[in-house]
Amino acid sequence: MLELAGIIVLGILAQWVAWKFKLPAILPLILIGLFVGPISTLLSEDGTQWIQPIYNGEKGLFPGENLFYFVSLAIGIILFEGGLTLRKSEVKKVGGVIGKLISLGSTVTFIGAGVAAHYVFGLDWRISFLFSALIIVTGPTVITPILRNIPLKKDVSAVLKWEGILIDPIGALVAVLVFEFISVEGDAGYTKQALIEFGKIVVIGFSFGIAVGYALYFAIKKKLVPHYLLNVVSLSVVLMVFVLSDQFAHESGLLAVVVMGMFLGNSDLPSLKELLYFKESLSVLLISILFILLAANISIEDLLLIYNWKTATLLAIIIFVLRPLAVFLSTAWSSLKINEKLFISWVGPRGIVAAGIASLFGTKLVKEGVPGAEYITPLVFAVVLTTVLLNATTARFFASVVGVFLKTSEGILIVGSSKMSRLIGTYLQKNNRHVVLVDNNRINIERAKELGLEAINANIYSDDLTDNIELNDIGYLLAMTGNDEINKYAINRFGSVFGENGAFRLMNTDEITVKSKMESKELFSRTHDYVKFTEVVRDYPSIQEIPVNSEESFLKLLGFIENEEEAVALFLKDSNNQLRLIVSPTEMEVTEGSHLAYLGKPIDFEDVVNATKDEDEERVKKINPK
Repeated sequence: MLELAGIIVLGILAQWVAWKFKLPAILPLILIGLFVGPISTLLSEDGTQWIQPIYNGEKGLFPGENLFYFVSLAIGIILFEGGLTLRKSEVKKVGGVIGKLISLGSTVTFIGAGVAAHYVFGLDWRISFLFSALIIVTGPTVITPILRNIPLKKDVSAVLKWEGILIDPIGALVAVLVFEFISVEGDAGYTKQALIEFGKIVVIGFSFGIAVGYALYFAIKKKLVPHYLLNVVSLSVVLMVFVLSDQFAHESGLLAVVVMGMFLGNSDLPSLKELLYFKESLSVLLISILFILLAANISIEDLLLIYNWKTATLLAIIIFVLRPLAVFLSTAWSSLKINEKLFISWVGPRGIVAAGIASLFGTKLVKEGVPGAEYITPLVFAVVLTTVLLNATTARFFASVVGVFLKTSEGILIVGSSKMSRLIGTYLQKNNRHVVLVDNNRINIERAKELGLEAINANIYSDDLTDNIELNDIGYLLAMTGNDEINKYAINRFGSVFGENGAFRLMNTDEITVKSKMESKELFSRTHDYVKFTEVVRDYPSIQEIPVNSEESFLKLLGFIENEEEAVALFLKDSNNQLRLIVSPTEMEVTEGSHLAYLGKPIDFEDVVNATKDEDEERVKKINPK
């Protein structure tokens, strides 16, 4: 009981440490597992491990093959969640470079690492290619923490993000297929029967995955499952398809759950996002337990097995030869520059899927007596630890060396995707600004995307935004929802993250006073709240530009607009098309060729000049009636 509780506590502690210090969670998890496992034998008086995963008669958690069963089911759930994230539309959307990375790049790594493992360690070809299949995967859970605080060009961060998301389930599928072939070949040899058995595994895995996936989709779609049981029913179905598929074709369960996840992920299931959240939460708990157990199950003998120059040679080939070769071949004739290709080549950490499946397959093959299988788990763990440590400690430094840092963060994040936000976002995008809209209203997000705007369907009270590495170039935050509390929360929560150049919100009804207009530095407009903005957008849904060539004409025009209920001043655009928010008008420098951009009805500049003259005359009459 103490060991089991200790694993859960240590696992969640490792997750917190990873969050606090912005590290990939797998790093502290494996290090803790190694410390309480094989390393603890050097510290304990009787030479026993502090945590013993397999029951050995006196101490341990899982008797017999129970650890093996737990790992199998846990990996099945994790792979199902990975399959849910692989969307056909996203594969098409990411296009050339990423498509080549997950196809051509993976092939280069698969063949190259297999050949290297065979000749460096003298491993059998089967084991060599299983090892290479396991290490082709990177993953978002390891890449995101590394890149979160590195301001990169959107193209570079997008390539790394999507490679990690898409390669996880694809790499898992390749590893499962290679393992299935090894298992079949071990019994039947390189014969026609081996190919038949392998084909049986593939057919059963795909059939069960699609059939049960469709059954679950149909049940949820027809509301045969009550909402409060949705997540637990889905979990039970995943476990059921895993076990049933294995009964019909041994070792086909993992393939079935990956295929089932891919099927549901590409369906129009309305509860998909909620299902993903549940599976992510469950995966965090399982991963926390799983990787401490797996690392603790590695023995000192396993570590000594790879403690030699051969391991260093293999790691050097994977990191310094195969990864750059895969990246440069995949990005040939792309718009990426040499320094950007070098940075992508440097960042290739292996993650949770690689380590988890390696332990599972390594344990199975060792039990079956396959020669060289004892190398699988420690070698893959070595690759995972080395790449994660290397990238986590040097990515920022390497980014500065090769010069891929963004010099300025000029992107704009708009919280709220109403018609007003979409109108302003479209104007900003036409003026070459990177604009992202965020809203939890799916309809508003779809309307923004139809206009060609980048939009994220997310709740600002979650961590979705801070985890999004594609927002690294955001330097301005505009909170423009109809809820004042949400606007203020957005400023307080994300102002320091996304508003380094400025964080602004809409004023509320109570703030429409002269004092608040003059004193507040965080207001997007000093005259209009959400309701008034909406009325102007409804009547005049366009942004106008009026040329201003001096500070005097700018202030006169601004004063005129501020007295108009049907117009709102937004930006000052200089001759170089650079936009600035009108927060402190008297402090703004106006140059020749500048324009004042405003929302609302068309205004004739001559009317402004004449109106200003009339106002001046009225003031003179009041001062001197004679």
